[in-house]
Amino acid sequence: MAPERQIPISIVVPCYKSEATLPACIDSLLAQDMDEYEIICVNDGSPDRCHDIIRAYEAAHPKLVRGVDQDNGGLWNARWGGVDIARGEYVAFLDSDDTATPDFARSLYEGASSTGADIAVCGFARTDQDTGRVLSTEMCEVRQPFNVADDPGRLIEVNPAAWNKAYRADILRKMRRLRETPAIMEDLALLLLAAPETSGPIVFVPKPLINYMVHADSMINSVTPDQVASSERMLLEVRERYLEQGISDDLRSALDAIAFLHLGVSMSLRISEGNPSLLGTHIRGTTRFLDEYFPTWRRSPYISMRYAREKEGSSFTKLLISQRVYRAHLMRPFLAVYRLVTRLTGSDVKW
Repeated sequence: MAPERQIPISIVVPCYKSEATLPACIDSLLAQDMDEYEIICVNDGSPDRCHDIIRAYEAAHPKLVRGVDQDNGGLWNARWGGVDIARGEYVAFLDSDDTATPDFARSLYEGASSTGADIAVCGFARTDQDTGRVLSTEMCEVRQPFNVADDPGRLIEVNPAAWNKAYRADILRKMRRLRETPAIMEDLALLLLAAPETSGPIVFVPKPLINYMVHADSMINSVTPDQVASSERMLLEVRERYLEQGISDDLRSALDAIAFLHLGVSMSLRISEGNPSLLGTHIRGTTRFLDEYFPTWRRSPYISMRYAREKEGSSFTKLLISQRVYRAHLMRPFLAVYRLVTRLTGSDVKW
């Protein structure tokens, strides 16, 4: 049974090997310009001082900070450890190596509650951890809200990260969880599993409310074949849940397009950066996988010039370009040029 909701918003912070960054993260949340909220720090069996840091903050701020200790189970399980005890009407997330601006909680809550939204999405600044230089600001363009049932293709333009969103707690509690904990892409799994449960809109708060710290050893920058396989299993389980729920053909087509975006484009890019010798094998395997389980990726109405023009969003145009390059078997030179341009310009334009 869900706990009684007494406050507007809960912020869940999963913690693992983050003793160096956790204090700055919690300090940024303590500085929120909102009266009623809570910070739930989940110690995911961390071997460092995360437990002690969390308990010290809990003792100093008992009305704001709540600590949870659990055995190490990965980011997916750590987030649920916070959701399960959250008292907020909405639940937001923040990673323990990032920080939030003082209006993070209030802006997300007001954006969601004022429109009856089930999910609110804010912008963020990608910041180099070593230099402090802002690499880009993302999700900061003004976007109209949308309902998943009416236009599921617009899920493509929603970045998958959990840490720049507030979810209505009821949505999270009624959605079915994964049987297998994903090695990566757990954020995408959360968004995809929550989407069919929504009846209210997804709204956007176009301000950079999160400082997302980019560092060289980030997990997403070193993708292994095992992680790719885990991501494939996650997408298959999401597909299974969709079929069990009897979701619309339109939402299934959107899922196929999203599967291509993340496996065919994002994963290909990460592999080309970390282990380019595996790129050809990855692309061949991904193509077979998509054709078998997510077949409309080749002819999706959401990866088309018409849809890109209709929505006037760069996300759709970039995806269309990527699909045409991929189908023309030109991903290897395309990604090589992309990496070169990224190095020369010093900016990382997300595809």
